[in-house]
Amino acid sequence: MSAVEKRLEEMRATVEQEIPNDVTITEVRYEGPELVIYTRDPKRFASDGDLVRQLASKLRKRITVRPDPAVLSRPEQAREEALEVIPDDAGVTDLDFHIDTGEVVIEAEKPGIVIGRHGATLREITKQVGWTPEVVRTPPLESSTVKNVRNFLKQERDERRDILERVGRQIHREEMSDDQWVRITTLGCCREVGRASFIISTPETRVLVDCGDKPGSEDEVPYLQVPEALGAGPNTIDAVVLTHAHLDHSALVPLLFKYGYDGPIYTTEPTRDLMGLLTLDYLDVAAKEGRAPPYDSAMVRETIKHTIPLEYGNVTDIAPDIKLTLHNAGHILGSAIAHFHVGDGLYNVAFSGDIHYRDTRLFNGAVNDFPRVETLVLESTYGGRNDYQTDQEDSERKLKKVIRDTLERGGDVVIPAFAVGRSQEIMLVLEEAMRNGDIPEVPVHLDGMIWEATAIHTTYPEYLRDDLRERIFHDDTNPFLAEQFNHIDAGDDERRDAADGDPCIVLSTSGMMEGGPIFSWLEQIGTDPDSTLVFVGYQAQGTLGQRIQRGRRDIPLGGGSRGRSNNLHLEMQVETVDGFSGHADRQGLENFVRTMNPRPEKVLCVHGDESSTQDLSSALYHEFNMRTFAPKNLETFRFV
Repeated sequence: MSAVEKRLEEMRATVEQEIPNDVTITEVRYEGPELVIYTRDPKRFASDGDLVRQLASKLRKRITVRPDPAVLSRPEQAREEALEVIPDDAGVTDLDFHIDTGEVVIEAEKPGIVIGRHGATLREITKQVGWTPEVVRTPPLESSTVKNVRNFLKQERDERRDILERVGRQIHREEMSDDQWVRITTLGCCREVGRASFIISTPETRVLVDCGDKPGSEDEVPYLQVPEALGAGPNTIDAVVLTHAHLDHSALVPLLFKYGYDGPIYTTEPTRDLMGLLTLDYLDVAAKEGRAPPYDSAMVRETIKHTIPLEYGNVTDIAPDIKLTLHNAGHILGSAIAHFHVGDGLYNVAFSGDIHYRDTRLFNGAVNDFPRVETLVLESTYGGRNDYQTDQEDSERKLKKVIRDTLERGGDVVIPAFAVGRSQEIMLVLEEAMRNGDIPEVPVHLDGMIWEATAIHTTYPEYLRDDLRERIFHDDTNPFLAEQFNHIDAGDDERRDAADGDPCIVLSTSGMMEGGPIFSWLEQIGTDPDSTLVFVGYQAQGTLGQRIQRGRRDIPLGGGSRGRSNNLHLEMQVETVDGFSGHADRQGLENFVRTMNPRPEKVLCVHGDESSTQDLSSALYHEFNMRTFAPKNLETFRFV
């Protein structure tokens, strides 16, 4: 008997010892980080709300209880019984029964009502029906991404279950080494912005944190070929942790599966969906620009199939010697700070990903309350000594003034924006400004992936700021449903009609002007001196957006900086409005570290250009008397 089988037998014995004698357990198995208990008496578990909590505390595992398929009622009967329990105002739109696992997936407009206070309604469903309920939200805005992901995972349930069982056995394998150490190897985003990637390793485990591309570059990718990463073989990596979906962190995760990786991806549920949206668009843009994509869409599907979603705050075993907890990073939807607890209290490392420390219109500010963090890997995008962003209220006032002045001249406002995060932030500003009469009511055209990304935001309001979440629950106050917002979905003809019509505002991808429909808008509007191009997000070094900010006016229309001969001379005015970035500025980064309790012993300043990482590293050292570093790529740090 293997060590895993022996451990499962021990856990089953403990479960049977802790539960009432007349409750029958038919199987105990690992599925990913969870211990799944199959029983002939699911209603007894539901009747005793403390029983699962007691077992989880005793076994120190996340536990799911499912009915043995042999005791399930017919789906038709279970449907009627479940709907009798669920309040009508939950807005149930679908019930999907899975006999193999005894689960019923309930899709509802108001999942909180299906769940009930402290899960009371869910327990009542199991008590009355016997099936194990899982609840998902019906998107207020229809999202093809969410729909496709859910349908795909439904089709792949059998294979996904096999994947989870294999991952679970890998997590709970016997530790083989008596050595104790922790190392971090930098594979990208050091003294540069983009291609974020790190390896955290122990004698037992290797975990890859992020795997992104570099904006403005076609050939600078993370150093995956080194022995610490894939050089020793794709399945020497035990897990991948993705902090958020922006392409400079996620674009090359599907490439791992092309190379032969077959393990889990840990991230939040909205990050999973947004990653699917952005990586598929990444392939589409490459094809349109005549570049060979690094992988195909099948690898994106493999990535989604291998993703294990985690909620903020849940401590999760991802290896025999590593526990992972994700915390809100305040950057974009589902963005996370990844906190690793290594060994039995041996060492703690937190990777910030990208963070925004203060609250924004969209999100609560980043969490920095951890039980322990000895080493912090901290982004430094705005870590330079002069990188202080404008206060958000001042930024909004400036943006509204730029819009008013432009519209009064009869011009249009064009805002290149990231589809995820900045676009929704700007949409909230525009909706409120028009509602309050601060700017004229004009059409706001949403181009590229912005509408779809917005629909995904409305699917996961629990990841948004508290007051915004409540507004999204009601159609009459949902700001993203304002009638001014127009989804551009008919291509250049629709863009031409919009540009030739009355003054308007355009939000279009890409945010750094490295391809996408923004070039079509420049072709329509760029020669109008009464119109304005407004930058509201970070423009990375080497991107066309940055060159325009610095004064370039001859624009290659064929695809950003890709060297096409068809040029346009930009005559519209160019403005930059700081303060809308999803990144903390220099003060925010310092405050993030200042208010950590306890503060880390070491900080690695990454994800910023050379001067920004060195400036922040020096400042943290002098202010907090801690060891700080501005590492280069391919450095390895040993701790313990």
